[in-house]
Amino acid sequence: QVQLVESGGGLVQPGGSLRLSCAASGSIFSSNVMGWYRQAPGKQRALVAAIISGGSTNYTDSVKGRFTISRDNAKKTVYLQMNSLKPEDTAVYYCNLRQMFRSYWGQGTQVTVSS
Repeated sequence: QVQLVESGGGLVQPGGSLRLSCAASGSIFSSNVMGWYRQAPGKQRALVAAIISGGSTNYTDSVKGRFTISRDNAKKTVYLQMNSLKPEDTAVYYCNLRQMFRSYWGQGTQVTVSS
C-alpha cells in the first residue's frame, strides 16, 4: 500500500511563489518516478514535472524556467517550487508515484493564482 499526502497549495497573486510537497509512505521501492500533474476546470489532467530516483527531471514547456521539481529520497518526499506564477497555472495539483508498473495518486491540492 502506498499513500501520497500533498501540502502547500493556496491562493497567490500573479508573480508570486508557492512550494508544494508530497510525502510518500508505505512500500516505496528505490527505483521510481515521482511527479506532479495538474487539472484545471474543464481540462484533462496533464504532467507538469517529473523526477526519477537518480535525479533526472522533465518539465512541460509552459513551466520551464519557472518551476523546479526536486526530491529527498531519504524522506520519500517530492517538491515543486513554483515561481513567477501566472493565472493559467491555476489548477488542482496532484502528486504521482510510479513504480513496478503501478501508479499512485495523492488527493490533490488547489493552487489559485489571482489578484
